[in-house]
Amino acid sequence: MYRKIRESTILGSTVASEAKTVVQGPHAPAAALTPADEGAAKRFWRILTRFDSSKLQPYLALRNTAGVVLPLIGGYALGMPRGGLAVAIGALNVSYSDGSDRYAARARRMVLSSALCAMAVFAGAISGSDHLLAVVIASMWALVGGLVVSISTTAGDLGVISTVSLLVYAAQPLTARQAALSGLLALAGGLLQTGLSIAMWPVRRYDPERRALARLYLELGQSAETPAQTATALPASQSSSQAEAALSGLSRDATVEGVRYRALLSQAERIQLSLLTLSRLWVRLQRESPTHPGLDILDKYLRAAGSVLRSIRVSLGTDVPVKIAETQLAELEAITKELRERSKGATASFLAAVLRDARYQMTALNGQLRAALELANHATPLGDAEIARQEAQQPWSLRFRGSLATLRANLNLQSSAFRHALRLAICVAVADLVGRSLDWHRSYWLPMTTVIVLKPDFTSTFTRGVLRIAGTIAGLFLATALFHFLPQTTASLILQILVITFLLRWIGPANYGIFAIAVSALIVLLITVLGVAPSEVIWARGMNTIAGGCLALLAYWTWPTWERAGVSERIAQMLDAYREYFHALTQQYMRLASDTGAEGKLKDSRELDQKRLAARRARSNLEASIDRVSVEPGTTAEQINRLNAMLVSSHRFVNAVMALEAGWRNTPPTRARREFATFAEDVKKTLALLAQMLRGTKIRPKDFPDLREDQQRLLQSGGPQTQQYALANVEADRIANSLNTLGEQVTEWMPAERGS
Repeated sequence: MYRKIRESTILGSTVASEAKTVVQGPHAPAAALTPADEGAAKRFWRILTRFDSSKLQPYLALRNTAGVVLPLIGGYALGMPRGGLAVAIGALNVSYSDGSDRYAARARRMVLSSALCAMAVFAGAISGSDHLLAVVIASMWALVGGLVVSISTTAGDLGVISTVSLLVYAAQPLTARQAALSGLLALAGGLLQTGLSIAMWPVRRYDPERRALARLYLELGQSAETPAQTATALPASQSSSQAEAALSGLSRDATVEGVRYRALLSQAERIQLSLLTLSRLWVRLQRESPTHPGLDILDKYLRAAGSVLRSIRVSLGTDVPVKIAETQLAELEAITKELRERSKGATASFLAAVLRDARYQMTALNGQLRAALELANHATPLGDAEIARQEAQQPWSLRFRGSLATLRANLNLQSSAFRHALRLAICVAVADLVGRSLDWHRSYWLPMTTVIVLKPDFTSTFTRGVLRIAGTIAGLFLATALFHFLPQTTASLILQILVITFLLRWIGPANYGIFAIAVSALIVLLITVLGVAPSEVIWARGMNTIAGGCLALLAYWTWPTWERAGVSERIAQMLDAYREYFHALTQQYMRLASDTGAEGKLKDSRELDQKRLAARRARSNLEASIDRVSVEPGTTAEQINRLNAMLVSSHRFVNAVMALEAGWRNTPPTRARREFATFAEDVKKTLALLAQMLRGTKIRPKDFPDLREDQQRLLQSGGPQTQQYALANVEADRIANSLNTLGEQVTEWMPAERGS
């Protein structure tokens, strides 16, 4: 049976592993603030050669390597090397769905990948004998695989991996029994890799969640010690998003541990806002009175708070209770008392209001840090744990319907995902037809390379194309050298496969060029297991890879999907998310000021957390989009300058809103002013009009409300309670300034974009 399955069928599926994107994770690199004077060629080279050390995961690479090598050893031991090889290939394909996120999400993703690859193997093998049927099935599979990028990056990766598996198995038709057996062997390898990945789940069930929380608290500690930098950006924003993603599966976990970790995340979100506000107060105090004694007290407090946050990180990272916790908390209380004593009897002034707000924030932060320390030291969770328990994960049925709705919404040529899917399907059909009609040796590498290289955006497509071709050539030279200079015994071959696989999974994710070198060498070594001389593989793989890569680049160049065409929509989406966040916040403030009760506050708090997270995601999407725009041909320095300027203005706006949230969380509610309600409505109207402008609607300047006039009326309101409204007055000034500036920038951006 195994001798009937040629190397093009079994080993071809190995390259499905190459389909996995190198840049993983929920956030693309936020390099939007690119220097304006950096040329497009230099920016492209910077992305091409970037080595992302944060992607190095040696333990993940070690278990993935074990999943590949163990079946090979077992196959040789049982006298069935081809069977062991088929299982190893399935394990290698599914290893690219592995990760360091929570075990439940990881297991679902890897099992789904195993099943899809097994189905693709069977579909490809059973249809390979009919050229027309094989091309139709491959192009339709590629169409769906390309379209699912609209759902998520993970869905897109699974689509590409399964498409590649189908293509390579279609290169050699099999009988129904052989096709079924091939699919089962691939499934077995994928499940083996899944088992290795989640083997520690029963022992260290919450280990990924603990690591994510430890990283978040460490970055919060570093932020507390640098108030000048923290005042301009939400501290540990990316780590917070990663922790939220890591803990998203615990919303229904009623165990003490699950509740505790959700409570720790809830406290971290509130600590973020308190640190942001304290840092802004520190900057204000330094600007208004650099010699004020309160500045030294704030400095001392922030350093002490950073020390407490680092202790929490140690407790989470080592599972050892912090013994000095009470001493650290006592120091924070003493510093807070010192500021209270210094501010007694102070005359009503702006500085007095700043110190009062700082004292409120310090008192609130003391409580937050105490709760976080108790939770990290395995104390019984209190009030915030109950909030975390009530956060419900969206039901599976609704998520599925949401995915189908997303796919339906993208079934038109205005969707970049649909254009990518259509382009991919056409290229796969053309490449497959060319390979089959010319009867090229190992021609399945041609459409396979096209699938791997062709991506929805210019940057990914052309960097992958260049690195793929160069890396393949270098990898083939490496394989040739290994073949000539090392003994070709079974033990030596398995050792070489072990080393190359480990390097592929360890260093490969940091740079796609290194990845392409390693995977090319690995494929040659795996083919050697079948007794095929490497010299028979190297030339065919090199030529087909170059042809497939060039076809993908030509297709994208002929029918491009330019990122800059959609960047205005992404700015609009971010402004919509900011408007919803600001609306939720002001509604909470109005209700608190009207004393709606504790139950209403709890509901508003959950809603506010969700809106803030959505705003953060929208901003990350825009930053990644600007990063891709910066390396597209035809993008000018002026366009990047304008995009970055809008990004900075929007950043100032949302920081002011977050400062309001932090202040209103930790200070007693005051009567809501009618002038503030007017100001809030005009802010939301301004954001809505700016989003409409970015979507092409003509908005007249007189349609915009006068935010500066609203802000001046706000300053004059309040009567004897003016000092109680100091925070709102100061942040309203920032909001008005940032939105007025953003309005001017959008007005300049839109005509320039229509002209380009």
